[in-house]
Amino acid sequence: MWSSRRRSLSWHLSKIVYSAVVSLFISIPLHAQSKPDRIIVHKQARTMALMRTGQVIKTYKIALGGEPVGAKTRQGDHRTPEGAYMIDSRNAHSQFHRSLHISYPNTADKERARKLGVVTGGDIFIHGLPNGYGFIGAAHRARDWTDGCIAVTNQEIEQIWLLVDDGTPGEIQP
Repeated sequence: MWSSRRRSLSWHLSKIVYSAVVSLFISIPLHAQSKPDRIIVHKQARTMALMRTGQVIKTYKIALGGEPVGAKTRQGDHRTPEGAYMIDSRNAHSQFHRSLHISYPNTADKERARKLGVVTGGDIFIHGLPNGYGFIGAAHRARDWTDGCIAVTNQEIEQIWLLVDDGTPGEIQP
């Protein structure tokens, strides 16, 4: 009788240990399992995908600049740029709930601006909502409202902040 209790206890303990290990693995945040190696923004679809080895690991719905059609050509045109960029810095204390700076302007953007005789600007970010307006949440996506940036909810920028490293390349597509 005692040996069957011991086997039963042993079986239950192994089941508990197995459950704990599985729970631990499942609770490991996405960023610890696989960091994205690329960001793809699809302006027309209003989506941003975090990619790893060609596979989408997370997609976000986004809001863009107030004039979303076409590539950014100059400072103040309210357009979100199009082209190849990278995350080159971050600001935990911006006027928006966290922000990741996009390396706009790239060489092609600078050359286009030079030919047009205009200033490119450069404050293009992936960011959350303006400080104090986090309660708006996903409703911010009802219309494009930024000055050319890519906006997500505060909860989403928190996740993106943890997942995306400085130096992560990306592409903003029409």
